[in-house]
Amino acid sequence: MQVSVEATQGLEKRMTVELPADNIEGEVKKRLKSMQPNVKLKGFRPGKVPMSVVEKQYSKQIRQEVTGNVISSSFYEAAQSENLKPAGMPKIENQESTDSNVKYTAVFEVYPEINLADVSELKIEKEVAEIAESDIDDMIEKLKKQRIEWKTVERAAQNEDRVTCEYKGTVDGEGFAGGEGTDLPVVLGSKGMIDGFEDGLLGATVGETIEMDLKFPENYQSADVAGKDVHFTVTPKTIEEPTLPEINDEFIKAFGVEEGGIDAFRAELKNNMERELEKTVKNKAKTVVMDALLAANDIDLPNSMVEQESARVAQQMNDQMKQMNQNMPAEMQQFQADQFKEQGARRVALGLLMSELISANDIKVTADKVRAEIERMAASYHDPKEVVSWYYQDKNRLAEVESLVLEDEVVEWILNTAQVTDNNTSFEEIMKDSR
Repeated sequence: MQVSVEATQGLEKRMTVELPADNIEGEVKKRLKSMQPNVKLKGFRPGKVPMSVVEKQYSKQIRQEVTGNVISSSFYEAAQSENLKPAGMPKIENQESTDSNVKYTAVFEVYPEINLADVSELKIEKEVAEIAESDIDDMIEKLKKQRIEWKTVERAAQNEDRVTCEYKGTVDGEGFAGGEGTDLPVVLGSKGMIDGFEDGLLGATVGETIEMDLKFPENYQSADVAGKDVHFTVTPKTIEEPTLPEINDEFIKAFGVEEGGIDAFRAELKNNMERELEKTVKNKAKTVVMDALLAANDIDLPNSMVEQESARVAQQMNDQMKQMNQNMPAEMQQFQADQFKEQGARRVALGLLMSELISANDIKVTADKVRAEIERMAASYHDPKEVVSWYYQDKNRLAEVESLVLEDEVVEWILNTAQVTDNNTSFEEIMKDSR
């Protein structure tokens, strides 16, 4: 086998391979002979078709299959002989076959050479927080607001009231999709409407007609009216004020706390908040670590890998859209790979860097840590044992968890090696961006 390699641009290589055709012809004859007893052709009894006829009928197809197999196997053998690590499948060009040899050119990308930056030089800021009693107080207030009750009042609308309106909007004197309704609930101060709409209802009374000249934001969800001036005619039908529930046994029991009163309720809330805080701190630290790793290591990426990963992200998004709305039109589910090229490139880069870190530092996961992670994920389900068993019944599912645990091990190793400083912040602040 003769091999020559030409570097083109970036990570792309053009490798020309020439190999004897003897083994191809031998394999073709072998396959034709093995299939002869089973060939059925009109005019011949089963198994009695002459070899010359079998060759005439099937030799071209068999030769193509054999040649393809030989090219596939010889490609990786040739790449290995040249110390090349192909990234993705090659594109075969200029394929030539004669009685004596087979020649082809394979165009492909290789994995980049990675010289990892010194992890001990990385500077990482890690957010940390503790749960204060005031955080628990705030959480109780949020839970109360989730169970808010509305009471009709006979007065002018105030901030935090819910005003149910009849409304009609026009753009350039014309109506528009979604611009008219008879029972629109608006909570004043919630910022659930476009700028000015809620403010325009402050001080309004039931039955009063209010005229508003507003403007849709440039990034409004409906492109037809985005950035355009709009006139609304609004008539409040009802005005309701919020009533928060009392913190009593009935309220507490609604959250699964049967005994112990307010103290047990606060303790349960703190436990839940601590779990959420731990999870959020971990996820934020992982993001900071990954960002630092990418910033310190500038590597070339194989385009084929980026394209594959971008396509994978697009498919995941399409699958999620379909799960969220089974009746969604197909055209609204078609995310394209090029929409996620940046995300795909990030994933590929991190995958290469982490693989290099794992190999260079012999980072491994233990069966005990995988088991602990599975039990942690199963804890929130009704029957945790059944969930644990479900993971261990399928090697692919188990491998996914092993991969997650390995990633966590890499992050932990980096945090233990790099220059890490703690940024003390509040529970509210650290949780703000995770909601």
